[in-house]
Amino acid sequence: MPDDNADRIAPIEQPVAVVTGATSGIGRWIALGLARAGYHVVLVGRDRVRAEAAQAWIAAQVPEAGSEVVIADLSLLAATRAIGAQIAARHPHIALLINNAGAFEAQPVTTAEGHDRVLAINLLAPFVLTRALLPALRAGAPSRIVNVGSSTSDHAHLDPDHLVLGKRWTMVRAYGQSKLALMMTTFALARRLQGSGVVANVVHPGLVATGLVRTGGIIGLAWRCMAPFALTEEQGADTPLHAALAPEFAAVSGAYLKNRRAVSPNRQARDPALVERIWAATERLAEAGGARCA
Repeated sequence: MPDDNADRIAPIEQPVAVVTGATSGIGRWIALGLARAGYHVVLVGRDRVRAEAAQAWIAAQVPEAGSEVVIADLSLLAATRAIGAQIAARHPHIALLINNAGAFEAQPVTTAEGHDRVLAINLLAPFVLTRALLPALRAGAPSRIVNVGSSTSDHAHLDPDHLVLGKRWTMVRAYGQSKLALMMTTFALARRLQGSGVVANVVHPGLVATGLVRTGGIIGLAWRCMAPFALTEEQGADTPLHAALAPEFAAVSGAYLKNRRAVSPNRQARDPALVERIWAATERLAEAGGARCA
């Protein structure tokens, strides 16, 4: 069940930012960067001990920062929807949403709601949470949605009739396709939000030495070999923070960022008709848990 700890109350003048996956990895550094920029940060995480440790870590460096913890398992759409309603009720004006939580797994895992966990966390949860917070984001405009993607999407291929991979599941395919679908639904949302004052973009944070990859075999070996050359978690937070804070991206929507710059995405993401089919397919999967976006 969702739970929360709001022992630091946001002053009225502080804009509100919501960050998922905020208890470790680049999410913790993103949250710190937003606190330093003067935001009241809502840290969304699954583990209360880690979430409160991240909150204390931020408070130690930014004593004047407002923050709160919201606990939920984002692999479950019902829990995601519930915390979205909870956050929106507490904060009717939201300036920033960063969907950062992600999953990369060695074996397929089915959630209690019947979804592949990688697809649920990387695609369906951001879709559902964004929908729940859209009224508050519209009310808080100008506001921004930043979805953390991956360069694995650059060479992925999506079939809108088979977002659920089933027997075709592999760890690389599941991750890359979920991140490409996240990009495409971000672009579809950006079109729907034109003129609203809310922008939506997707960013690749770079190859970051985080704990996201926890597997053996060839993939695990390759990751361990690359890790010494990867960005630190702090460095990996740079491009998401740039998309969230830089004045030049205040009015940019439907962009894919790498190294602080907008770049050309996967060719499938440049096909408006296919983007709409991916949106519809994602919406159908989300609606299986009772969600509808935009």
